Amino acid sequence: MPRPLLGSELTRGHRGCSIYFVSLWFLVLSTFAYGNVGVSAPKAAAATETIAPLVAEDSPRAAVQAYLDLCRAGDYASASLYLNAAPGADAAGLARRLKAVLDRHLWVDVEVLSAESQGHANDGLPAGTDEVGRVPGPSGREEPVRVMQLDGRWVFSHGTVARIDAWYEQLGDRWLRERLPEVLLRSGPKTLLWWQWVALLLLAGASWGLGRALAWLSRSVLGRAFDRTTATWDNILLERLRAPMTLGWSLVCAGMLLPILGLYQPAHQFVLATLGALGVAVLFWGLLRAVDVGGSALASSTWVLESPSARSMLSLGVRVSKVAVFGIGAITAFAQLGYPVTSLLAGLGLGGLALALAAQKTVEHFFGSVSLAVDQPFRVGDFVKVQDFVGTVEAIGLRSTRFRTLDRTIISIPNGTLADQRLETFAARDRLRLASTIGIEHGTSVAQMQQILAGLEQVLRAHPKIWPDAVVVSLKELGVASLDIEIMAWFQTADGAEFQLIRQEILLQFMQVVEGAGASFAASTRAARPVGASASATIL
Repeated sequence: MPRPLLGSELTRGHRGCSIYFVSLWFLVLSTFAYGNVGVSAPKAAAATETIAPLVAEDSPRAAVQAYLDLCRAGDYASASLYLNAAPGADAAGLARRLKAVLDRHLWVDVEVLSAESQGHANDGLPAGTDEVGRVPGPSGREEPVRVMQLDGRWVFSHGTVARIDAWYEQLGDRWLRERLPEVLLRSGPKTLLWWQWVALLLLAGASWGLGRALAWLSRSVLGRAFDRTTATWDNILLERLRAPMTLGWSLVCAGMLLPILGLYQPAHQFVLATLGALGVAVLFWGLLRAVDVGGSALASSTWVLESPSARSMLSLGVRVSKVAVFGIGAITAFAQLGYPVTSLLAGLGLGGLALALAAQKTVEHFFGSVSLAVDQPFRVGDFVKVQDFVGTVEAIGLRSTRFRTLDRTIISIPNGTLADQRLETFAARDRLRLASTIGIEHGTSVAQMQQILAGLEQVLRAHPKIWPDAVVVSLKELGVASLDIEIMAWFQTADGAEFQLIRQEILLQFMQVVEGAGASFAASTRAARPVGASASATIL
């Protein structure tokens, strides 16, 4: 079953709505700031020239710029003076309709127009005629928008004026322009018409409503499919993706409704790029939540629950993955907006190299911790031997590992150093070894020695914890002070305390065997002592 939902539907709806409208306001403000990019970009390029070109007052550039400025101010009557209209024609209406056509199909870059009185001389057109650009005609083919020199000034040519109505009839927002009040048809901030600014807000609301409905439908379909599976992480992931899915569908709807606004070309392209950047952000937002859900699912798996080091490495892996997803998402979103990310990536590469050189030891210890987590030579709580000491593993950190020695002191060793050390862990043993040498006094007969050897082996094999595949009881050496018997056996236990009791029990029975044979231990015999760090005993 999926985890219980947090909060009410109303709270989630308000939170998702807030996220969506923050994104839409970012879109609106970006459009506001982008505004007249079609004009500002060439001006910025022209500013780099050594000598700025002089614009003649009777040049094509000056005439078209004046026409555009008058239209943006709403003075279509004065703007009509720049049209070669037939006598008796609605010149002001033609000026307004031509501006609508240019805004929709041809964002005029006045900087490419001639700044000289005679216009372009080598453009292949008749003298006194310049081309402003091309717009799609009724037949689907592009038709020219031209200006001509008339009585010492430049105006839109008669052929261009004659085709204005046909071009205007093809505009998708023509029906809206003809029904809106004049105040909404005037240019607002950044040359967008006021009705377009109002429509941006209405589009945001409509897109949000459609996006929420589509997201609910998508979750319903996927939820029914996920309910048929035995896993729970898919239902949790679907719930966590509620907000990204809603915002994603809203952006799709906004992109589909955008052509209704009839934005001028640079603004339309920038809004699409911004929607694309927000779409990238939504995608990586969903990936971030997927990383969280995946980390939670892995954290409840058996192999992680049984391995403290795996839990720490899983937590580190989730954090590193989220940082990587966020960084890649941010770079991709900026690239979608048209920002040059090549220099940013190069700077990050140089910065990463400098950081790696400056933090070489830290990086070494970090990868040492990764190596320890992958190989798992020991775990927290294991009794181990490292270098020249033995102790219990207390904590495995990202930089170092701490050990509690037999003297109850703490020793910390950097993971980079520890990864290169010879590590011996006693927690991995499946059985413990008893290794002893028993010295019997001289004067013991052969018959007594054989009885002792048989009795000692019988004691070992009779023990319920003995590993029967390897039991060694043999006369090792006729020493100067004693007759030495070598004993080696393994007991099937990994508990050191239990082994100490087994060893004590076995040694007491050894004493009974020697006494029962009428023999004695040599005078130089010493009590059993452990060998190294193993739970073995040696009697000399």
